[in-house]
Amino acid sequence: MEIQSDSVLVKSVLKGDRNAYGCLFERHERSVQAVALSILGDFHSAQDAVQESFITAYKKLGGLRNGSSFGPWIRKIAHRQALEIKRNIQKRTDAKEHTTKTAINDGEIDESNYELLEAVLQLPEHERIVVMLRYFDNHSTKHISEITGRPIGTVTMQLSRAHSRLYKLLKGTNHEK
Repeated sequence: MEIQSDSVLVKSVLKGDRNAYGCLFERHERSVQAVALSILGDFHSAQDAVQESFITAYKKLGGLRNGSSFGPWIRKIAHRQALEIKRNIQKRTDAKEHTTKTAINDGEIDESNYELLEAVLQLPEHERIVVMLRYFDNHSTKHISEITGRPIGTVTMQLSRAHSRLYKLLKGTNHEK
């Protein structure tokens, strides 16, 4: 089975193929969840943000000019959605924040990996995207190349640079090897 690019999947969705949107959801769910969780710190609120983000994206998909930029676009939507949810939570609560951090293995983030996620979010956008696609969405370097439209060598170099930056950012924490 050939893996379709985001661009091809977006075109299929716009032609009425709901299964194609399911593929986009599966491909980007974890990175969208990571964005939402990094802002909200609560798994259940982050899940709400993920759901709302994909609904919003589906409704506005016709306005997306370049289907290959679906990943960054949906993460921006998730960022805005998470900020909106956070504002609503802050209005309802006094100043107490509830942080529930659970494990990356099942699409959730635990406390020991929270520092790692924070470091990933500090990476330059082009490196953050390839890291999220590789390690949060479990895509191969070849598939990341297809999704982003970047040559495999560029993706490999961006991953290498991201590893170096993450090592420096996490030096001295419990993630150092």
